[in-house]
Formats: sequence, structure tokens, C-alpha cells
Amino acid sequence: MQAVTTEQENTSALSARGRLEAFIELTKPRIAFLLVLTSAAGYYAGSIGTFDTLLFVHSMLGITLLAFGVATLNQWYERAIDPLMERTAGRPIPAGKVTPTEALVFGISQCLVAELYLLFFVNILTAALGLTVIAGYVLVYTPLKTKTSASTAIGAFPGAMPPLMGWTAATNEITLGAWALFAVQFLWQFPHFLAIAWLYREQYAKAGILMLPVVEPDGRLTARQIVLFTLMLVPVSLGPFFLGFAGIYFLIGSVLLGIWFLFESVKMARSKTDKAARKLLLVSVIYLPLYFLLMVIDKI
Repeated sequence: MQAVTTEQENTSALSARGRLEAFIELTKPRIAFLLVLTSAAGYYAGSIGTFDTLLFVHSMLGITLLAFGVATLNQWYERAIDPLMERTAGRPIPAGKVTPTEALVFGISQCLVAELYLLFFVNILTAALGLTVIAGYVLVYTPLKTKTSASTAIGAFPGAMPPLMGWTAATNEITLGAWALFAVQFLWQFPHFLAIAWLYREQYAKAGILMLPVVEPDGRLTARQIVLFTLMLVPVSLGPFFLGFAGIYFLIGSVLLGIWFLFESVKMARSKTDKAARKLLLVSVIYLPLYFLLMVIDKI
């Protein structure tokens, strides 16, 4: 009872602006922006003939709301372990800016509205894929983070859905091109998240999150997986060219991006230093939007 009273006092002490900022923070807007960007690229790549601007706007609004809702529910679920890590202790729930009940209602509401919006204004296929994202990320991946290091691979499936959803929003079907974009984002996640896991391995261990660098501290398997998945990403990333919906400029650009990404992955694997992991993380964050941007520009 005392804990609940304290939470209520903390939240009531915030200004209206502070409360608004806290709810915005729950949605992880920077991550959502990256996901929506890849969705938009998927929509554009899948569009044939006249570009349906209104459908595009509806699609991005629905996917944005879905990304916000999933991020919110993720923070609600991890409210007990977030205070144990320095990188997450300042999040709205552990900081007392938002109560767990408020976050839960907010997250469910966003997901519900997103699904209904996609169902009525986009198509049933995209809405169905949205449900797999909610189930896969919130109900499967998030709980497994404290149980097995395989959670990274499992979470990569819902994490790769945005470009696929963008494609289905435009076409109402899943084709080989859609799977090609899904595969790119799926493979990209491994070096990206393993770099994060290496940087914060001590904090993850303290919180009981079983990322790969936590369960094998010497980093040999982590290093191998980083290089292996980046090696697979390089040829897979050329798929849009060979499938005919991207041209020669995309091919050249994606090859150069892939070589850069692979170079930094190998450096990280050899040195296993925080400096190399931080550089790899930066390159991964640059790589994904540039890759999809290249695909869009090449098609213009």
C-alpha cells in the first residue's frame, strides 16, 4: 500500500508537460521512427504503378501506433528489472513518472487502436501481421530474455516485420520481394543487438537477462555470431536487385554498405573491446536506414 501511495505522489507531483513527456518516452519514439522508416520503404518497394498516398498515410499511422504500443507494453513487462540496470533505471515506470497500471492501459489501448486501424483502413493481412508482432515481442520474446539467450533469435522474427508489413500494406500479399526485405532486417538484428549486449553485459547480468555475452563471458560465440550473421546479410541484402525491384545504383550502394558493416563486425570479433562494439553499434544504426533509403532513391 505504501509503495502504491508513493507512486501516486510521484506522478501527481509532475507537471502536465512532464507527464506528457513521460508517456512519449514510453513509446520509444526513436526506435519507432527507425521501424516506421523501414515500413515506409517496404510500402514503396511493393507499390506497383500509381503510388496510393492515402493508403500509405493510413499504413504508416497504424504501424506507428503499433510500434508505440509494443514499446510501452515491453517497458510495462520489464518494470521489475529496469531499476536494476543503469541504462533503464530512468525509464518512466521505475522513475515513478508513470504508474504500471497507466502504462499497461496506455500500451493495450495503442495496440488495440493500431490493430483496428490497420484492419479497417489498410487490410486484414497487415493487421494479422501486427498481431504476430504483439504476440511475438511482448508475450514471447520479452519473457524469454531472463530464461534463455535464444531470445535474441526469437525476438528477431517480430523485429523483422516492419518492412514486410509495409509491403503487405501496399500489395495485400506476401511475395518473394517481401520475404527478401524481411530477411535483411532479420539478419541485421544479430550484429546490432549482440553489440548492445556486449556493451551492457554487466548490467544485463545484474538484471538476470541472459544475453549471449552474459552466458559466455569470453565472447567467442558472440564474436562468431556477429561475423556469421553479417556475412549472411551481405549477399541477402542484394536480393532487391536480383528480384528486379531495385537497380544498379542500389546494388553498388548496398555492396559498399555491406563491406563496411562486415569490416566493423570482424574488427569487433577480433578485439572484443567495448570501443569496437560501440563502433559496430553505430555502423549498424547507420546501415539500416541508409540501405532502405538507397532502395527508395534508386526506384524514384
